[in-house]
Amino acid sequence: MEVTGFLTAIIIGLIIGALGRLVVPGKQNIPIWLTLVIGVIAALLGTLLAGALDVAETDGVDWIELILQVALAAVGVAIAAGAYGRRAR
Repeated sequence: MEVTGFLTAIIIGLIIGALGRLVVPGKQNIPIWLTLVIGVIAALLGTLLAGALDVAETDGVDWIELILQVALAAVGVAIAAGAYGRRAR
């Protein structure tokens, strides 16, 4: 992966994290930086998963890959919100 690809992955990851947070119902009491880190990790894992399922390269927008990334981010945000909420009590 080149530097531009890595920077693009980080930027997409930030957006994925925000979308993942929007998908999870209710209020998440986690810091925004944690949401963004979860988004970057979810974007990278979603890309790897899409590659493993052979749906990473499609004509046009890679909708399946994007859905996988947002779903992984939503799961990550939900887990982090649960763990962070228990820690704060």
